[in-house]
Amino acid sequence: MHQKSINEGSTIEGPFWSEPVEVKRVETLGDYIRIVGATTHSRQHIDQLLSIDDLSKVRIRDHFLDFSAKAENVFLALETLRYKFASLFDPLLAMNTSKIDPLPHQIEATYGYILKLPRIRFLIADDPGAGKTIMAGLIIKELKLRGLAKRILIVVPGHLKDQWRRELKDRFQEHFTVVDRGFLDAHYAENVWQKENQVITSMDFAKREEILPTLKSVSWDLVIVDEAHKMAAYRYGDKIEKTDRYKLGEVLSSTSEHLLFLTATPHKGDPENFRLFLDLLMPGFFATAEMIEESLANKDNPLFIRRRKEDLRDFDGRPLFPPRHVKTIKFRLSEKEKRLYNALSEYVITQYNKALKSDKKRNVAFALLILQRRMASSTYALLKSLERRKKRLEELLDTGLERKELFFDIEEVEDYEEEERWSIEEKWEGLSVSENIEELKKEIRTIETLTQMAREILREENEIKLSELKKVVESLGNEKIIIFTESKDTLEYLYDKIRSWGYAVNYIHGGMRLEERVEAEKIFKNETQIMVATEAAGEGINLQFCNLMINYDIPWNPNRLEQRMGRIHRYGQQKEVYIFNLVAEDTREGQVLSKVLDKLEEIRKAYGSDKVFDVIGEIIYGRKLAQLVLEAAAGARSMEEILKEIDIKVDEEYIEKIKDALGESLATRFIDYTRIKEMAEKAKEYRLIPEYVEEFFKRAFQKAGGRFRVRRDGFIAVEFVPYEIRKIAEDIEFKNSFGIVLKSYPKITFDKEIAFRNPDAEFVSFGHPLFEALLEWVR
Repeated sequence: MHQKSINEGSTIEGPFWSEPVEVKRVETLGDYIRIVGATTHSRQHIDQLLSIDDLSKVRIRDHFLDFSAKAENVFLALETLRYKFASLFDPLLAMNTSKIDPLPHQIEATYGYILKLPRIRFLIADDPGAGKTIMAGLIIKELKLRGLAKRILIVVPGHLKDQWRRELKDRFQEHFTVVDRGFLDAHYAENVWQKENQVITSMDFAKREEILPTLKSVSWDLVIVDEAHKMAAYRYGDKIEKTDRYKLGEVLSSTSEHLLFLTATPHKGDPENFRLFLDLLMPGFFATAEMIEESLANKDNPLFIRRRKEDLRDFDGRPLFPPRHVKTIKFRLSEKEKRLYNALSEYVITQYNKALKSDKKRNVAFALLILQRRMASSTYALLKSLERRKKRLEELLDTGLERKELFFDIEEVEDYEEEERWSIEEKWEGLSVSENIEELKKEIRTIETLTQMAREILREENEIKLSELKKVVESLGNEKIIIFTESKDTLEYLYDKIRSWGYAVNYIHGGMRLEERVEAEKIFKNETQIMVATEAAGEGINLQFCNLMINYDIPWNPNRLEQRMGRIHRYGQQKEVYIFNLVAEDTREGQVLSKVLDKLEEIRKAYGSDKVFDVIGEIIYGRKLAQLVLEAAAGARSMEEILKEIDIKVDEEYIEKIKDALGESLATRFIDYTRIKEMAEKAKEYRLIPEYVEEFFKRAFQKAGGRFRVRRDGFIAVEFVPYEIRKIAEDIEFKNSFGIVLKSYPKITFDKEIAFRNPDAEFVSFGHPLFEALLEWVR
């Protein structure tokens, strides 16, 4: 037999197999033929090399009309075929088979722009809160259902890995493996990128010197990068300076068929930086920055779409985002707090300057400023840090100043998951610049003095900021309030204090498992009035039912302030949002933050939109803001000089710069809501009717030997999934694509609308492992 006689879809027989084999793929490999397929009855996976001699023993099974089959089998086979080609009849199949209710702008971007491209190389640059994860999920699902993507990589900032994994699982039934250092160590000597088909990893892990070469050796059908603007390059004269993240972008661009970038801040006011960024999507497409401007002017732009927050509406034409009001509450430290602050500052600045004199200890200089951040959070947080520092310095004393060097990238640590960042910061608390035993003993005595001062303030219960917090909480009545802090120590302190005031309160922090955070969200929604939270709140949970936020401390990293606001000021928020910032105006870092918040309010009024609060770090003060706060805390520059740098003149020229930096010129002004509404309605007409899918499932599942019952509430409880179905899911390709099939499912539905109203119910449709395994069994 000649190899050309065997084609995909052929059924072959031979002495090598105990039953006929349905061929899925045929390859010529030198003098051998590779046959990939499955046996027709037991569905055993076959992947075998046959020589020319072997091939002569193989025959193609004759296909002829056979009318002896049972009617039930024919029905199930035809239904399976109908489902297989469902995407040909339902152009919005992913939308109808996912646990989402997409908005007009999400449908427009996904189906009106991106999926029309023969090869996706595209940037979604909508304003914050537009739901870029939903659009990414729809694209993943559509490409998979159409057979165009199997290997998918998602690259995100470190702290967003779990959020992406959970959203894709819950909303789209897509199972992704998080690849990080722990996963790598557990699969030593393996190329983990090749092992898994659906992967989420962090940008700063992937860019590492030892990791990047392993990524170069694999290819992907689809790569998605969140906060893609972090992959930046800059031109200085004739020289282009590429960051490590940009070099990662070059690797991803060269190893992917489809490439999707997501960011809310693509432009940053630097046209050449933007051109180099777009070069990652389509190298050489825009030779100059001027060509981008020309493309925008001609409304001929195939690489990106940007919609402004104020232009986004629901299907009834209502704005998606209510107004947001930000108020800064300034206070002055008490006399004893001021004495503690001055004594701490003197200690930190002395040690900081000493550290800067030694290149080997520049990291120590930054680590010392952790103490300033702790006091800016709360006296209690400072006390806990001082106690830990004293203990670590005493251990250092016992070892005779034998140190372990700590190397870290400060910018990278800022993107770590919260618990990991806390762990590193606690290690920093033990760093010292003392050169000998006497210096170390003196440093320990200073720490003891500072500790006593902090304890005295807490013993007298005279912390001014806590008093200000109580006033704000009392003024807000019985409304739900979320209170943010950077420090877990401050969180524990506030939880105890607020409870002692008689309020129902709970908390959420990065040390809790995702399931515990989701449970905390339910308690806050249904039982408590106040939630105290660290930055981890909102990563994978919904807080739109709360519209009042208090920032007990202001993050020195401005991106975090944006992220906090975005937790409650997002789609689904029904009320106007009020945010209160507590700032000590008589500390150096407090003066900087106070001035920045005042200036942002001035810019907001002149610009006419609260959108400036979404881009504080990336746009308004660029990357300088965190550095300015650090310099103020360390006394590295005069306050007059630092405040002068913040005091931007807000005139028409500056507002034009802000508009340019915000990418106003990139924005698509018009969204055809009528056309999109028609698309959505037509999709409902063409969708597979849930009752028909349910009827097919019941008949096929019983035929396979499965057991289920209809519950009193109308849901179906799958009590037993037969081994034949579960065995299909053991195939590595199936598992990588759809996940595992469980032995039972206590509550399932085939209706998307019902699944929406009942989050504890599994939505079974295309892409769900149980449904896909059943379809494969019938085939």
